[in-house]
Amino acid sequence: MQPDLTAKQEQFLAYLQKQIERTGVAPSLRKAASDLKISHAAVAQFVRILEKKGILRRDGRYSRDIYLLDKRGFKAASQRGREVPVIGRISAGLPLYAQQEWDGTVVVDKDIFRGQNLFALRVKGDSMRNVGMLSGDIVICEPRQYAEDGEIVVALVNNEEVTVKRFFLRKGHIELRPENKKYKSQRYGFGEVSIQGKIIGLFRGPIGFNLEEETGFQIL
Repeated sequence: MQPDLTAKQEQFLAYLQKQIERTGVAPSLRKAASDLKISHAAVAQFVRILEKKGILRRDGRYSRDIYLLDKRGFKAASQRGREVPVIGRISAGLPLYAQQEWDGTVVVDKDIFRGQNLFALRVKGDSMRNVGMLSGDIVICEPRQYAEDGEIVVALVNNEEVTVKRFFLRKGHIELRPENKKYKSQRYGFGEVSIQGKIIGLFRGPIGFNLEEETGFQIL
């Protein structure tokens, strides 16, 4: 039991610990208020009190920036997650980040996935199965509008079709190559393909993993 905490403060802290152990991230103030059946203001007050007592830390105004601290004042090891939105629809330009375009979120290890504005997509089909991407998997993407030869990218074709393929810049055209011998490479004009991001990881299970570091698969 933490010293100098009231029973209600202990209850709130236990709730935070349970949520973080389950998801890897702190719950929103709104969710905490709903789960505990108290007001949003009461939740905010609990957070302020626990922060003053050195039990948690806020790095910003928003609830997702709450971190529990260990006895040394460091972030608790269990709180390693960050939420990445699964984008349900992509249009010209970079993926839309309005929440109505989200198809849920995934929690990944923030010590591995450190980029800004990461997004995720659900894999459909088996065209990339030789590099371990199976239908139903969720790929973690770093937003980009360019690609290097051999990189696996999210590409928007003719402002309509979104595809995950290996990218090659050829003389006079772009090649999008699948990683499955059942499918042929596709050729497109330069104006037909818009790069949306580079694939940096794969989500399958309770937390995402980095393809290069965790599976032996190397993105060339």
